[in-house]
Amino acid sequence: MDAEEWTTYVNESFALSLVRAKADEESLSPEEAYDGFHPTFTYPIFGDEQKVYGYKGLRIEMKFASASLRQYFKVNYKERLPPSSAVDDIEAKLVEAGVLLPDHTKDEETFRKQIEDEAATFKPFGTKMNSYSRRISHELRPDAASNSSWDQKPSAGPTRKSPEPEPDEDLELVEFEIWHATWKTPGFKEYHRRMQLFILLYIEGGSYIKEEEDEWEFVILYEKRQRKHSPDVWTYHFVGYSTLFPFYCYPEKIRLRISQFVILPPYQQEGHGSALYSTIYQYVLTSPRIAELTVEDPAEVFEDLRDRNDLKMLLNHESFMREALGEHWGASTHGGPVRSRHNMSHHHTHHPPHHTHSSHSRRHGEGANGTKKGKLMPPTDKVWAGKWKGEFKIAQRQFQRLLEMLILKFIDDTDPVALKRYRIQVKDRVYRFNFEALTQLEQKERQAKLEETFQIIKKDYIRILNLIH
Repeated sequence: MDAEEWTTYVNESFALSLVRAKADEESLSPEEAYDGFHPTFTYPIFGDEQKVYGYKGLRIEMKFASASLRQYFKVNYKERLPPSSAVDDIEAKLVEAGVLLPDHTKDEETFRKQIEDEAATFKPFGTKMNSYSRRISHELRPDAASNSSWDQKPSAGPTRKSPEPEPDEDLELVEFEIWHATWKTPGFKEYHRRMQLFILLYIEGGSYIKEEEDEWEFVILYEKRQRKHSPDVWTYHFVGYSTLFPFYCYPEKIRLRISQFVILPPYQQEGHGSALYSTIYQYVLTSPRIAELTVEDPAEVFEDLRDRNDLKMLLNHESFMREALGEHWGASTHGGPVRSRHNMSHHHTHHPPHHTHSSHSRRHGEGANGTKKGKLMPPTDKVWAGKWKGEFKIAQRQFQRLLEMLILKFIDDTDPVALKRYRIQVKDRVYRFNFEALTQLEQKERQAKLEETFQIIKKDYIRILNLIH
């Protein structure tokens, strides 16, 4: 017997769906799809290879009530080997991992009834923090059926794309709300047990948090949709959430850490992650007890989201940018920064010839044309940077990276002195951050490693800056 033909890669055969009441389904546009999407990771459940043995034509179905997240579960297959220790018990593994809850049902009629009974009465737990809206088209575009873009990687399941934001009579305005809860919020602990499985399925290395740790805070994002034929009825639908944990910060404040952050695949690539992150950031800014926002081991896709939103916030902060760019601020026709690369990918990486003597004789604090430069340009004024880091409540390393990106955006790349100072500033940060590892290297090897790292960082900064519109 060929073992391979009885082996199934779980991620492709595991279908997840968010199911709405019939009256809520009538409000959906043709291009909205909330069924048949797949997990990104299943190794916490089925092992490192993310495979199961003993089935042919396997399909695992888990459906969730879009509001309450009640579960329906079913395993379908064309053939199965006789029960043995070698044949994987799919249901048992899901139960053991805490993915399949004790009150799940295998009866679709029962599941449907639960949804119909709860949909109109479900209300989010905790207190509302923020709300925003998106416009949804009710016309099916030619490419909508084949769209499968995700935040992290191509998906095997359907998702929906963001519509154009311009007001249009053919676009429905859909509301979204962000709520804050803790373990003390009545009923939330039970609801969290229904949410947390998405951490395993969509965050690499994700794990469940401990309910006995009282300090956890939660920020949950919902879609709030008006029923088409009952306009006085609005229903909620789960989109994603983030977990936050406080740490002591001397002398009497806390650092708030984003520990987990997930947006479900049908809602990805629509700006909901940015809305959730921005709400958390505003919560930190307006809370006197919080000194700083940090992030625990961010995945690359989240780090990009964070960088984009932090950069936009800095670029839109007039006082900061005026001080950062000095007399260059306001020189454009619209009163904004004097310059920014039209396409950062064309940024020159070579060093200009050293024949501009005025650059070498220029006094520190002056630009190429003798005008007084701002506090940002290298070497960045450390006291000024420290003041704004505290104002923005951004962690030290993240704020240094953001300043380095802004310098690269506005630096005069015909000025060899400024470019050299920039390299030194970035390398100095990298050296301090990796001090123990770099001091183990010989000087020449260490210098080569720092230069290699600098070029990698610079290339990545250019990629991020190209994402800013």
